Amino acid sequence: MDLGLRDRAYLVTGGSRGLGFAAAQALVAEGARVLISAPHEATATAAVERLLQDDPPGAAAWVVADNADPAAPGQLIAAARERFGRLDGALISVGGSPGGTIASITDDEWQSAFESVFLGAVRLARTLAVDLSAERDPGAGASPGAEAGAGAAAGAGDARAGTGGSIVFVLAASVRAPLPGLGISNGLFPGLAGVVKALADEHGPAGVRVNGVLPVRIATDRVRQLDALAGDPDEVRARLSQGIPLRRYGEPEEFGRAAAFLLSPAASYTTGAMIPVDGGAIRSF
Repeated sequence: MDLGLRDRAYLVTGGSRGLGFAAAQALVAEGARVLISAPHEATATAAVERLLQDDPPGAAAWVVADNADPAAPGQLIAAARERFGRLDGALISVGGSPGGTIASITDDEWQSAFESVFLGAVRLARTLAVDLSAERDPGAGASPGAEAGAGAAAGAGDARAGTGGSIVFVLAASVRAPLPGLGISNGLFPGLAGVVKALADEHGPAGVRVNGVLPVRIATDRVRQLDALAGDPDEVRARLSQGIPLRRYGEPEEFGRAAAFLLSPAASYTTGAMIPVDGGAIRSF
């Protein structure tokens, strides 16, 4: 199946490792170009070197950026357009939230998480959504009427609405149900799911899609570290796998393929959705 990703360009925040890197790998494998952002130059450059091992030199680039920095969205968008001459969307990976109960998390911890996990993601998504909408129609994003006009213009062209820009948030199962010991995730991620739905409504008329993915027990280094807090990580993995209908953890490349599909024109009629990548672990509808 051709996802239609060849020569398209995407931002991947948190792309130097874990789920972000897995998505970047899947995008590059499908012929897309990626700009990964990370807070540290060493990890960003190492990730790009890995991405380019079997791919053309121009397929990936990096930039150091902190999602909590108000200047980051403009910096990232400008860097992608300068590097690739276009921008088709982004995977916004906000990273794992620190653990703790509602009672034990301090105000400073809440404030720090809000700035990086919540506001940083919202700031980038809303800036990029307006940018992608305006690219499709110079009047889009200015007002609801202008966005409706953009949708009409998109429908009149060769490309169907929804095959243009795409934004995917990496969220968590806490969108559907609270997770024990993860108070910040329980508080912030459902709010981000609401942002996804609202952005999908606001920018859908311009052909821009916005979705969320809900990974559960994907075998990244971070998940292994979390498992190690509860005992031998291999034993913990075996035990927790019994609570997943597929009886195993997911592999990073399985998450990456799902994310690449949602970003691609192949998912052109999917927007405002929360897509579990969980082996059936999330029990709510």
